[in-house]
Amino acid sequence: MDIRVIQATPDKRKVKPTDESRLGFGKIFSDHFFTMSYHVDRGWHDPLIEPYRPLQLDPTAMCLHYAQEIFEGMKAYRGKGGAIFMFRPLENIKRMNVSAERLCMPQLDEALFMEALKKLVLIDKDWIPHGSGTSLYIRPTMIATEPALGVHPAGEYLFFIIVGPVGAYYAEGFGPTKIFVTEEYCRSVPGGTGYCKAGGNYAASLYASEIAKKLGYTQVLWLDAIDRKYVEEVGTSNMFFLINDELITAPLAGTILPGVTRDSVIQLAKSWGVKVVERRLSMDEIMKAISDRTLREAFASGTAAIVSPVGQLCYRGKEYPIGEGKTGKLTERLYNEILQIQYGQKDDPFGWRIKIAD
Repeated sequence: MDIRVIQATPDKRKVKPTDESRLGFGKIFSDHFFTMSYHVDRGWHDPLIEPYRPLQLDPTAMCLHYAQEIFEGMKAYRGKGGAIFMFRPLENIKRMNVSAERLCMPQLDEALFMEALKKLVLIDKDWIPHGSGTSLYIRPTMIATEPALGVHPAGEYLFFIIVGPVGAYYAEGFGPTKIFVTEEYCRSVPGGTGYCKAGGNYAASLYASEIAKKLGYTQVLWLDAIDRKYVEEVGTSNMFFLINDELITAPLAGTILPGVTRDSVIQLAKSWGVKVVERRLSMDEIMKAISDRTLREAFASGTAAIVSPVGQLCYRGKEYPIGEGKTGKLTERLYNEILQIQYGQKDDPFGWRIKIAD
C-alpha cells in the first residue's frame, strides 16, 4: 500500500516551542499524524499522513468499553550536522505485534509500519529539538473502533502514530530517583497481559502510583503477584540491581515488559565483561545486600528516561539509600553510552541505530 500524504496548510500549522528547557514530556505534538484503518472484511486500508486533528469515535467504540488498546514508545534523535536517527525501531514494531496477538487485534505489516514512521518523522523533522537529551517522541497506537457492545474481539480498528518534542522524562533529569516498594498491589499475574504494552496495564498501576507520589516517591517498584516478594519492574521501566559484581534483572516470564532498552543494557554490559544474570530477586535478598553493603547500584531502564539511577528504596515504611544516594559508575556509563549511540556520537557495534536522514 502507498501512504498518501496531506500536508497541513500554513495557517493550520502549530507554533513550535522555542525554549527546549521547558519541553517536558508528552505535552506537545507536531503538525501531522499517521492513520490507517482495519476492517475484518478488508484488512488494513487507507494509510494516510494528515494534519493533526481530534479523533472521532462512536460512543460504543469497543476500545472505550473493553480496553482493546495497545501502544508503543520510541524516539527520533537529531545528531551532528542535522542527521536524524532512530534507535532499534524494528524491535518496537515486533513487540507491538506481540501485544496485538495477545489482545486479539490484527497484525501490522512491519515494512509498512517502518515506512510510516520514517515518512512521518521526516515530514515533521523541524519539530525534532536540538538540545542534548531532547528528542522527538513517537507514539504508535492501535484501538478497537467497532461500534458495538458485548465482550468479543472487535472487527474494526484504527492504527495511528503521533510525534512530539520531549525533554527529560523525570523532573530530576539524570539524577537518583526515590522508589516506593508496594506489597499491597500488583501489576500483573502469570498468564495475564503483563508482557504487553496495553493501556489497561497502566490504568491498573495508577492507584499505587498516586500513593507513592503523595509520599514523595517517583515510581512504584512492583513485586510478583504470587509471593509478593520478587522484584518485577517499576511503573515505566525495567529494573536492574548491581550486587557485588553481578548485574541482576528479572527474567522475561510473561509478567514484565520485554524492554528494548532493557535488552540494550544487557547486551552492552555483557560486551564490557559485566556478569549479567536474569533471575528472580527477592526483597529479602535486596535488604541483605543493602545491609552488608554489597548492593552497589540500582537503576531503571526504558525508552523515556533511557537509564534512571535509583538512590533510595522505601520498603515496609523504612527508607534505604542505595550507593549513598548517588548515581553509580556503571549506571552513568550505560546511560552515556546508549545516549551517544542514539545521537550518532559513537560507533554502533550492535547495529541499533538507523539513520533516516543526513
